[in-house]
Amino acid sequence: MAKEGGGEIRIVKKKGGGHGHHGGAWKVAYADFVTAMMAFFMVMWLIGMDAKTRAAIAAYFRDPVGFMEAVRKNEAIFTINDAVPPGGKNTPNMPRAAKDGKTALKKDYKIERQELEEFKQYMERALSNIPELSRLKEYVKIEFVKEGLRIELLEGKEPVFFKSGSAEVTPAARRLLSIIAQKMGKLDNRVVVEGHTDAQPYRYGGGYTNWELSTDRANAARRVLESAGLWKGQVAEVRGYADTRLRNPMDPFHYSNRRVSLLIPYMSEPDTKAPAP
Repeated sequence: MAKEGGGEIRIVKKKGGGHGHHGGAWKVAYADFVTAMMAFFMVMWLIGMDAKTRAAIAAYFRDPVGFMEAVRKNEAIFTINDAVPPGGKNTPNMPRAAKDGKTALKKDYKIERQELEEFKQYMERALSNIPELSRLKEYVKIEFVKEGLRIELLEGKEPVFFKSGSAEVTPAARRLLSIIAQKMGKLDNRVVVEGHTDAQPYRYGGGYTNWELSTDRANAARRVLESAGLWKGQVAEVRGYADTRLRNPMDPFHYSNRRVSLLIPYMSEPDTKAPAP
């Protein structure tokens, strides 16, 4: 009952407060922290993987459909957990095939020819079945020559494997060279990397000529190959020829003269009774 002369008395109960720091904001911060830690451990895990496994993971994320299609056809370029150690048969503790002229391993010519033929077929399947490489097929020539098996990466009217006037490798070339190295690293043969230009003088001057450009491009290709699967010492030579060995001598300025060539020389003596390559 209200007192005389006064209004109604109301009792207001305040709800608990002063504990805003126990709300949900900390949960968001904690979730961000856990996500960052997970990303960190994923990066550390990838760094610890060998080059072959990293290449397989990268191939899957670039083209999951194409990668799985290759797996179903048993034509996957990258395999994980196989019996062959990274880099192929030649591990750091094993003697290198053809390490020098005195220790070169002898191999039957027919067996070696078959191995190189299988390598050639492997590359042809890769260029046909991997979507991101199929557009490069017309710029890659694989053929047997007197010395062995030669793979030529030919430039087009527009830059394909190297940026114009530069030794900077394009993403397409890096992908292709990585695929080549995965299989090439399992061969006992050593490799010769050659760089070529057309007859057009190097336009940027400054004392830098086609000799430097051809050599630098060959070395750039070598670095990609070695980082992607070649065994230590597999590259026997890196050569820069400038425009002295034109592919199309009738047209010295033709873009096809600009190329990088990978030569896999025979280790064995050719069988004189066998058909010519």
